[in-house]
Amino acid sequence: MTTTASLWKAVALLILCAFFWGSTFPIGKDALNEVNALTLVFWRFAVAAMCLGVYLKLTRTRVPTLSAKQWLWATTVSAVGIGGLNLCLFTGLEYTQATNGSLIMALSPLVTSLIACIAIRALPRKGQVFSLVVSLSGVLVVITNGQWQMLSQLNFNQGDQMIFTGMFAWSAYTFFSQGIGRWMPVIPYTFLGMLSGATVIGIMCALTPKVHPFGEVWAASPLAVSELLYIGVLGTVAGYLLWLNGVRHLGSANAALFFNFVPVFAVLTAFLMGQAVSQLQVVGIVIVIAGLLLPRLPHPRQWRVARTASEAK
Repeated sequence: MTTTASLWKAVALLILCAFFWGSTFPIGKDALNEVNALTLVFWRFAVAAMCLGVYLKLTRTRVPTLSAKQWLWATTVSAVGIGGLNLCLFTGLEYTQATNGSLIMALSPLVTSLIACIAIRALPRKGQVFSLVVSLSGVLVVITNGQWQMLSQLNFNQGDQMIFTGMFAWSAYTFFSQGIGRWMPVIPYTFLGMLSGATVIGIMCALTPKVHPFGEVWAASPLAVSELLYIGVLGTVAGYLLWLNGVRHLGSANAALFFNFVPVFAVLTAFLMGQAVSQLQVVGIVIVIAGLLLPRLPHPRQWRVARTASEAK
């Protein structure tokens, strides 16, 4: 039986998860001052894959027996989704601010829902339409810097465009992963994704003459190395495990609400690191969070009811 104490513990851990994910944006942007974006993504995958490999070994988690077609599909979805997201995200951060990136990524749960509507050929609910209009308005306020004439000229920052692409890749990955999750456990599937991402990005690094993942890390400062470790261990592995714990205790719908705190922690971390944070970006964050939360915000007393209902199924 789920107790009140365990529920609030799950809430605290989900807030910590949002902090890890949000702080990854400004920390990653700072690390890009010393290493190439491909190098950063490669080490994020490599460190995360090693940590998850140790976790699977210690927990003696069994890898399921799958057909060749299932392995190919899971590997492809993982490589495109996780690899595409991180490649576009950290490459985009070279050209835009961390706050912009976190705001754009905050649209991911909503875009995933819209992809599901398209897949089942159903119209989105009124709440989803409200969220889309309001949240997208908040993002546009930030990436256009309040200059709405940019919309008619489609003159957006190159980094924002790349992060938008990565966000769509992650949303598609989330949607397709629901089907894969029926025949492959979450942790082994995530390990496969990290391993696939490290392999794909490693090949890209080998084909790019100016990128040297091992040499760049060897020449980097201790601060940059610690930032890479932070992104791989806390921003990836720890964040994901905390997220799974929150979903198990609160249910996926309630846990998804905490994803909207990611841009808040991104702004706070960027501010503490001395990175620029404008008033317009703060306004955009408020608009985005309002658009995402208002249509679906449940009363806290409903969390236990939702959890009890899911356990009874």
